[in-house]
Amino acid sequence: MNAFHLTEDQQDCLQELINVAMGQASDQLARYLDTFVYLKVPSIESISTSSLTQTLDDKESAVAIVSQGFFGYEGIRGEALLVYQDEDSGRIADLLGYEPDELSHDEQLIDISSILTTTFLNVFASQIDNQMSYNAPKLLPSAQNSLSEHLQQMTFSWDFALKVNINYQVTDYSFNCNMILLIPETAIMNIKKVIDRILEDF
Repeated sequence: MNAFHLTEDQQDCLQELINVAMGQASDQLARYLDTFVYLKVPSIESISTSSLTQTLDDKESAVAIVSQGFFGYEGIRGEALLVYQDEDSGRIADLLGYEPDELSHDEQLIDISSILTTTFLNVFASQIDNQMSYNAPKLLPSAQNSLSEHLQQMTFSWDFALKVNINYQVTDYSFNCNMILLIPETAIMNIKKVIDRILEDF
């Protein structure tokens, strides 16, 4: 996170906002899915485009990735990537209670991805008196380098971003997936202003 020059207080405040959003989102998801949802403590770090694509492209043959852009007031925006292992993506129909052949596998991936993304981000936004809007979620092609190409086509450009990695675990269904939030540097500068206002109230 040094690339964004966050002070220790700013980092602690952002971490707490994310932790609270995770806790409330977990509770909402558990009620919606009628099962227990466990979220690990998220990792937060600055990351370059090249290092991110190398990390995920190395696994791309074994995973499905759904991408969804988000944006709010005051220049807060980013991209959410939902990353699934093959064995977990096959459990989505049971998790959401779909009948056989009710939706295609791709539609199921997009459906659960939208639920996971919007649940967390809506709670996060409410804590900072903001409101999120979303682009339509998109299942990335499985072809080599598709993630790299997708990142290059985003509506914002970035060399570094803040990466928040959240792992969802639904124990009753042995289901796991990772939600990776990418917040470009310009948006982090705007989030810092919001955090400073929060800190001033203490």
